[in-house]
Amino acid sequence: MKVRFLFFILVASFFVYSIHVFTVHADDLSNAQADRSKLEMELANLEQEIAAKQRELDGQKGQSKTLSGDIKILITQINKAKLDINAKNLTIKKLGGEIVQKNKKIQTLTEKIESEKQTLGQLVRKSREIDDKSTVNFILSGKSISDVYGDIDNFLALKDSIGKSVGIINTTRVETETEKKTLEIEKNQQTDVKMALENTKKQVELNEKNKQQLLSISKNKEAEYQKVLAEKAKRRNDIMNALFNLRDTGAIKFGDALRYAQSAYKSTNVKPAFVLAIITQESNLGTDQGSCYVTDMTTGSGVSSKSGKFFPNVMKPSRDIGPFFDIAQKAGRDPYKTLVSCPIASAGKSSWGGAMGPAQFIPSTWVGINSRVAKALGISNPDPWNAPDAIMASAVFLADLGAGGDSYTSQIRAACKYYGSGGSTCAYGRQVMARVSRIQANIDLLQN
Repeated sequence: MKVRFLFFILVASFFVYSIHVFTVHADDLSNAQADRSKLEMELANLEQEIAAKQRELDGQKGQSKTLSGDIKILITQINKAKLDINAKNLTIKKLGGEIVQKNKKIQTLTEKIESEKQTLGQLVRKSREIDDKSTVNFILSGKSISDVYGDIDNFLALKDSIGKSVGIINTTRVETETEKKTLEIEKNQQTDVKMALENTKKQVELNEKNKQQLLSISKNKEAEYQKVLAEKAKRRNDIMNALFNLRDTGAIKFGDALRYAQSAYKSTNVKPAFVLAIITQESNLGTDQGSCYVTDMTTGSGVSSKSGKFFPNVMKPSRDIGPFFDIAQKAGRDPYKTLVSCPIASAGKSSWGGAMGPAQFIPSTWVGINSRVAKALGISNPDPWNAPDAIMASAVFLADLGAGGDSYTSQIRAACKYYGSGGSTCAYGRQVMARVSRIQANIDLLQN
């Protein structure tokens, strides 16, 4: 009788708790869904307005190069960007609400697991109490056969309840992990929208500045306006012809680097500014760490190209010497006179150098993407030290790492993987993303 009563109390307690949690969660969910529906309706209206402004901009393309035409275009661009800012703010608000609800649900699921653990503990303890008594002991205690079978039934019911409780815990754990993964995705989306919002605000500031400059020019002074156009043309020319440094090979014009990156974008969906930021970061690391020649193709040892300092670990012989020799010869280069990265001194003797060209590919890694780079470029033997080949290879590899599209979080994560540190953020990745902003600003100037 005691076992049956305890079993009833345990099951009833859990049932009452579940009803309470379900009711509270259902109320929260209902309110959240109402807020979400309202925000989605506002977003849909804004997207229609943005699309209308884009159609207006498309219709104004032929009006540029005149004072009034350019002012009208700038005003439309500003208005469209402001609508876009409102849409992004709504998206951030919507994601914020969803994140709050996800956190609440995770908390509720966690509490459910803890409560079920307590119930399971009580069931297990009671099961052990009954299990310690044999049927003979029940009989010797003077109980009737019906009493014995009643206790056995209760024991079997407890065993069944334990199995169900374990199942509930495991199912709830899986659901909790799923909710946590969804939460991480929504947090990343919120970060991406916030970064895009900042970029849009900068574009509005630039357009407002340009608009004010044009408005200050009298409509009767078309010659002065032509001077403004000439200044813009000079600025674009300066940007296009500025030298873009490349590691272990000669510098090229920024305009050429941009053209190669834009071509790579068509094949990989990796943004030109991001690819060029990676190449710039690698070139700067090359300046800091220096470059080496492999002098022994058996041990992988070599010397610094600047100081002549000996390094026993320039290139890992078991992994990279063979591929490096083959890659250099196919590119028409002498392997003994071809620059590669020196090992990082702070990493110790267990670390190897040997990365090739502006994009800094380890030879064995290059082998894995060589055919895809060749296909994208329409050539037979890509050269890691050749600018268009290196930029395309970098974009192909970054796409494999998840860098395609506009996502800030995906790009910084890919940059960290590219460097070899991994993780959702790292010093290398943050430096790359800062360069992306500066390079994109120059690209925007070329387009205005």
